[in-house]
Amino acid sequence: MQERKHKLEEQSFYSESLKQTITLLVYLPANFSPLYKYSLLIAQDGRDYVMYGRTPRVIDELMTDSKIDRTIFVGIPYTYVKDRRDKYHPEGNQQAAYIRFLAHELVPYLDQTYPTYQMGKTRTLIGDSLGATVSLMTALAYPHTFGNVIMHSPFVNDTVLKAVDSFTDISLLDLYHVIGTEETDVKTTQDGVLDFLTPNRELHERMVDKGYHVFYDEFNGNHTWKYWQKDMNRALETML
Repeated sequence: MQERKHKLEEQSFYSESLKQTITLLVYLPANFSPLYKYSLLIAQDGRDYVMYGRTPRVIDELMTDSKIDRTIFVGIPYTYVKDRRDKYHPEGNQQAAYIRFLAHELVPYLDQTYPTYQMGKTRTLIGDSLGATVSLMTALAYPHTFGNVIMHSPFVNDTVLKAVDSFTDISLLDLYHVIGTEETDVKTTQDGVLDFLTPNRELHERMVDKGYHVFYDEFNGNHTWKYWQKDMNRALETML
């Protein structure tokens, strides 16, 4: 029998919270079978995690080597730059609605459609930059729904730090957090050039002080996929 090739399926999902149709990129691994249950990896900047992060390929390789659990990948692409900021930024005018969409609409749909474990610790949110930020903020708001977060170079401001400080259900979350040592002058679309490294270090210090369970590392590199892609194997192997 010929081995089934992996398949990335594009779906349309209407969100009542956002009042718009959201594109979903759903990847069922090459050896997918409805007889087994699967963990979920849900990616902000979903198309980037497919094209640049090569996440479906990494999932297949790690599953073949029995290094991660059986995993379904769900990528959520942004439509344009302002839309991304509105949904992902801590002060974005759609961030609260986007977080509701993830917790109250997307997860129930995925649990109903696919053979998932339906437990918080088997759902991982992943994102880079602002996508990492909204992934963390979502898990802080819904820790029983999302138990794991992978953050590649998150944007961090006072809103994020306050949310981390005020969160109390720390035992419910496992976090993966990396930042580049050269991320001191990151060009952003609206906020000019920002130092990402210093606030990320502050974020990590506060997490340690509060007792969060977090894997933290600083890589030699800047705020680009050239370095995040190199981290994908370790990130998924650590968290899945």
